[in-house]
Amino acid sequence: MIAVTRLFDFPYYQQEKYANIPDALVTKQNGIWEKTSTETYILKSNTISRALLRMGIQKNDKIAIISTNNRTEWHIMDIGILQTGAQTVPIYPTISEDDYEYILNHSEANYCFVSDEEVLRKINLIKHKVPNLKEVYSFNTIEGCKNWNELLILGEDQSNQDEVENRKNSVSAHDLATIIYTSGTTGKPKGVMLSHDNIVSDVINSAPRIPFAAGASRALSFLPICHIFERMILYLYQYYGVSVYFGEAIDKISDNLKEVKPTVMTAVPRLLEKVYDKIYAKGTELTGIKKNLFFWAIDLGLRYKPYGANGAWYEFQLKIARKLIFSKWKEGLGGNLDLMVSGSAALQPRLARIFAAAEIPVMEGYGLTETSPVISVNDMRNKGFRVGTVGKVISGVEVKIASDGEILCKGPNVMMGYYKDEKLTNEAIIDGYFHTGDIGEFDSDGFLKITDRKKEMFKTSGGKYIAPQIIENTMKQSRFIDQLMVIGDGQKMPAAFIQINFDFIKEWAQIHKLEIGSTNAEIISNEKVIERIQEEINLYNEKFGHWEQLKRFELTPEIWSIEGGEMTPTLKLRRKPIMEKYKSLFDKIYS
Repeated sequence: MIAVTRLFDFPYYQQEKYANIPDALVTKQNGIWEKTSTETYILKSNTISRALLRMGIQKNDKIAIISTNNRTEWHIMDIGILQTGAQTVPIYPTISEDDYEYILNHSEANYCFVSDEEVLRKINLIKHKVPNLKEVYSFNTIEGCKNWNELLILGEDQSNQDEVENRKNSVSAHDLATIIYTSGTTGKPKGVMLSHDNIVSDVINSAPRIPFAAGASRALSFLPICHIFERMILYLYQYYGVSVYFGEAIDKISDNLKEVKPTVMTAVPRLLEKVYDKIYAKGTELTGIKKNLFFWAIDLGLRYKPYGANGAWYEFQLKIARKLIFSKWKEGLGGNLDLMVSGSAALQPRLARIFAAAEIPVMEGYGLTETSPVISVNDMRNKGFRVGTVGKVISGVEVKIASDGEILCKGPNVMMGYYKDEKLTNEAIIDGYFHTGDIGEFDSDGFLKITDRKKEMFKTSGGKYIAPQIIENTMKQSRFIDQLMVIGDGQKMPAAFIQINFDFIKEWAQIHKLEIGSTNAEIISNEKVIERIQEEINLYNEKFGHWEQLKRFELTPEIWSIEGGEMTPTLKLRRKPIMEKYKSLFDKIYS
């Protein structure tokens, strides 16, 4: 059996272990799911490698890939590039032109492959400022732009395949494989250097935690592949012989789930919140006994504890709820989904409980781009799942908690360093331990719990520490609140900027026959709305010490988004830009 030591070994391993999977990679083109088999995947990757060598690509050259959606071409390019000893630079499609310019120049990318016209438009705006960039190719057919198919034609002649094999043999497990620029909540993006071994070791050490039916599972992939979480999972799918279907877009996920009927998918908490809110909203529209049953099942789900901890009577009721109510939730998600893996941000415990009760368990994990990414992950089997934690540390990785509570990580998954930034690398990795910047603790059974971001914690003027993420995640359990950012560094009290859930507020107003206005600006100024949000804040404030309770808040008219600059591409708050944007509200609170 092929030993997987480099990223481009995965498709060959898949072919040897699971023979030729007909739908190894599947992308929807013009309304039809187009399947690429393991064999074709390998053949096309080698064709790309041959073409790149003919174009003069040298070992350690950099090639950028920017795709709006996950797609088969991305993977073929990834393997084709890596086999030549060059490195991939995946870039988020949603970042600004300035960031495109910075990353392409900083990485010294020779070529850039884009998915569509919108990405190409942004690249064309800054291309003249990127002297190293020789050419841009697109996956879609775009007039006036070279197409990636030109490489498939250029590489058709197999006469230089020996040269490809020589290049592959010259790549070692500890060579640089990819530079991933972190989205960053402040400042310029940092280029995280990950070796083949960083990612391969993380895949192999995480694999025992994921209960796949090897060679018989089907995944739906839609989280950005430029992020290491989804990318590592996609290598893991290849390792397990999973058929991978690429979602068309976030707004088509519901349709894609019904078409693909996946057994597994990855998600971020923000998406799971939206799924749950949608289900809940449908439940409120029911009447009579159906409505009563729905909310009985919800109440049961919110009290869920794994491994029968609630006793036989609870388990009996849960069995009925699963048959009558939760089975319909599962149907809405395709009918076969029996596992979701969540990462990137903290998952609200109530969501972990409710989805597990519905037999669609969400296995929350933890990691960073710098750790390739997985450090720990929950596993439903062998009592390895605990709500409110990110599971146990995977094998091969060591974690210790520093005296100030910071999580330190050591292992083969820890990055090579930050590209062209030795100073920053030496600040982040000390004595082999990567300093994560997260605060956490182990419980008595070895489950890791994240409590906050070290850099995001602050002190009030009274000297009390505030951990904003805990407060934010608690407050966001309210259906009235979509996003919330705790503020108050150096001030006498903590407060918050709140982006309300406008759709839900409108429904609430309709039910209560209230006139709250039609525009967002009118809604956030409405006294009844402000009073109702205050009620929610008062309710959740009870969970915190007096010094942690939110004393004031201001509502914002904008819906916070990646495009608006309030959220990172992985849907985390960009605190500095939010503070700058709402400085007048800050002054209003603390004046």
